[in-house]
Amino acid sequence: MSQPLRLLLGFDYGTKQIGVGVGQVITGQARALCILKAQNGVPDWQKVEALIKEWQPDAIVVGLPLNMDGSTSEMSARAEKFARRLNGRFNLPVHMHDERLTTYEAKGERLAQGQRGGYRENPVDALAAALLLQGWLEANQAPAPTTVHSEEP
Repeated sequence: MSQPLRLLLGFDYGTKQIGVGVGQVITGQARALCILKAQNGVPDWQKVEALIKEWQPDAIVVGLPLNMDGSTSEMSARAEKFARRLNGRFNLPVHMHDERLTTYEAKGERLAQGQRGGYRENPVDALAAALLLQGWLEANQAPAPTTVHSEEP
């Protein structure tokens, strides 16, 4: 029997930057953690390993960048390859999660918080990672146990 999930790392894959978020299953909440630089989609694997060692996640969630009609793209294939590499390197379960609109939503949240400036000055990748992780947590939330009361005569 597998261990219950407690802590997850979420990755918003990109060719230049990869956002990272962390989430807890118990609270059902996720938050932005950091941004990793990438060269043509390849991160510094030592930095990824350092995050894995520091946070010791039970599983990883990688955003799947689908087109708005739900079809896959070249970026979807690259994100899936990244997910397979994470699984192969760190032997952790890796889940893919539809990330459509998370970057858009993250940009909106950044503006709502009064943060100005362009994407280069204030990237939203880590916030997008937190949002996709939050979405995965909500989609995979275990139903709350129900209590049955019996009345004895």
